[in-house]
Amino acid sequence: MDDQKIKTEVRSHYARIASQSGSCCSSSSSCCSDSQSSQSVLEDPTIAEADLGLGCGLPTEFAGIQPGDTVLDLGSGAGVDVFRAAKQAGLQGCVIGVDMTPEMIDRARANAIKGGYTNVEFRQGDIENLPVEDNSVDVVLSNCVINLAPDKGRVYQEIYRVLKPGGHFSISDIVTFGKVPDQIRQDLALWAGCIAGAMDRDAYLKVIEENGFSDINIDQFLVYDYPKGKDFGIASITVEAVKG
Repeated sequence: MDDQKIKTEVRSHYARIASQSGSCCSSSSSCCSDSQSSQSVLEDPTIAEADLGLGCGLPTEFAGIQPGDTVLDLGSGAGVDVFRAAKQAGLQGCVIGVDMTPEMIDRARANAIKGGYTNVEFRQGDIENLPVEDNSVDVVLSNCVINLAPDKGRVYQEIYRVLKPGGHFSISDIVTFGKVPDQIRQDLALWAGCIAGAMDRDAYLKVIEENGFSDINIDQFLVYDYPKGKDFGIASITVEAVKG
C-alpha cells in the first residue's frame, strides 16, 4: 500500500477527531483503550479535556521522568500525555509534543494555554522525520501512534537519534500475533484505526533491538477481543528501552 496514501488517510481521520469532542473509541474500527480516560477524570481538567480516548496504554507510568528532564511525545494529539509528563518534569523541565495533524496541534496549544502549562511545546511534524535536534531528549514517549507509521524502523532510528546517550523511551503501541488476513492489512480505515499497520510482536521488538537499543523490557501486554480471528489477534504493548 502506498505510504503517502496511508499518511493522508491517517491525517484526515485524526483531523476529524480533533475537530469534535468525541473519541475514536466510538468506532468499531478502533482498538484504543479506555484506561487513559478512566485515569483522566482523577487528574486536572486540562488533562481530562485533552484525553480523546486515543491511547492504548499509560506510558508515563513507566517512563521514570525526573524533574528537569526534556521529554518528547510522538503523536501527541490534544496533549494528554504531554501534560502528564509536564507535571513530572516540573518547571525546570520541558516536554515537546510532535504531531502531523495541524488540527491536533491547534487543539493541544489551546489546551496548554487553558491549563497554564508553560513548560510544554507543540511542533507539527512527521515521526519518521522528527523536528528535534540530535542527542537533545532524556525521555521519549508515544501512545498508540507508531503503528500508524508506514516505516516503523525509520521511527525508531529517529528516536535513537534524538535521545541523549543513556536516554530511554516508554512506548505503548499496538502489535499483532498470528497471521493477520490481507484484507485487514489493506484496509485504510483499519490503518487509521490502529490495526492494519500494527507489526507482529516479535518483529516489533526486533526492530527496536536492531536500531541500537538495549535493556528492552515489556511493562504491559494486553490482548484485545477485537478483531476476533481464529489464527490471529491484536494486543497493546508497553515497552521501554535505553539508548546505549
